[in-house]
Amino acid sequence: MHVIVVGGGIVGAGAAYELTRRGVRTTLVDRGARGAATQAGAGVVFPWPFPGTAPAERAFRLGAAAHYPRLMADLAADDCGPTGYAVVGGLSVGADLDSLRAESAAVTAMAAQAGFHAMGKVDLLDAGEPARRFPLVRADLAGVSVPGTARVNGAAACAALLTAAEERALRRRGGEARLLTDGTRVTGVRVGADDLAADAVVLAAGAWSAQALRPLGIELGVRPVRGQVLHLRLAEAGAGRWPVVRAGDTRYLVPVGPDRVVVGSTHDPGAGFDARTTAGATHRLLADALALAPGLTDASPVEARVGLRPVGADGAQLLGGVEGLPGLVVATGLGGDGLTLGPYQGAVAASLALDEAPELDLEPFRPDR
Repeated sequence: MHVIVVGGGIVGAGAAYELTRRGVRTTLVDRGARGAATQAGAGVVFPWPFPGTAPAERAFRLGAAAHYPRLMADLAADDCGPTGYAVVGGLSVGADLDSLRAESAAVTAMAAQAGFHAMGKVDLLDAGEPARRFPLVRADLAGVSVPGTARVNGAAACAALLTAAEERALRRRGGEARLLTDGTRVTGVRVGADDLAADAVVLAAGAWSAQALRPLGIELGVRPVRGQVLHLRLAEAGAGRWPVVRAGDTRYLVPVGPDRVVVGSTHDPGAGFDARTTAGATHRLLADALALAPGLTDASPVEARVGLRPVGADGAQLLGGVEGLPGLVVATGLGGDGLTLGPYQGAVAASLALDEAPELDLEPFRPDR
């Protein structure tokens, strides 16, 4: 059995890791495209589904919640490099106490359900307590604490997955992969002048997955949404165990080392494949960060990163086969949840490539829906 994985981001790396762990001959092909989402993710890991999540998505997220700590423990045992993974807790902060009380009640009810125990004990924090735990934020803010929230360095975790897979004989090729068929099924890929035969191909090329299928007359419902984050270096070290801080849906601070904090994130669905960082986004990120955490005033901007997040046309991920194209498994469309759900999506895609019956209901995620 030979499986080719197209895409070297967190999903493709997760698939390659799972396949090689199970002794499957595996080749990974990656084009090294600028704007790959994995390299620009802030790294918040919160997989648990909120109330109202559709049943299939809920089951998938609970599977990811169980998979993540096992995978990180396996990677630590493989000793193939750091991942930046740590359960540091998360704080949702604000000044509206009524809103925070409602959020606390809802999240507490979530944590009491089966499969949610790793969220830990949810607490409503008085004004000033978030600043005690993350000393740079405003002292007037109250919050909701979820101890089970984790963070991960996406680039490092991806590298560790691939290194571990290489130690189990993963072969890697650089370049653009073009799908090959014999008229009835996918039979491999062409990279440059070389045709690589395979029993199955996992297409995990993120926002570029649609381009891979277009020559076959298939329009995949996935598009790029540009997101930018900003890395700041603190004047003094000490942030290594600080929690993740979130204010609203898109404003967050993620400590990723003793003296570095990631500020996120922008959301630009109209940028297409334009993988540039922009002055306007940097301005917004800095303004939002300083309004939330005035203590960042003395921090030094280190770098801005940009990622083209693959988003399904209807908002749902794309995972599974394509009718009329046996031998192909598509795995993409996680949007801003790539670092949270990507390793599990890759593992599920690996099992599908081996023609194993899924344990989940994947019908709502069909790539050809």
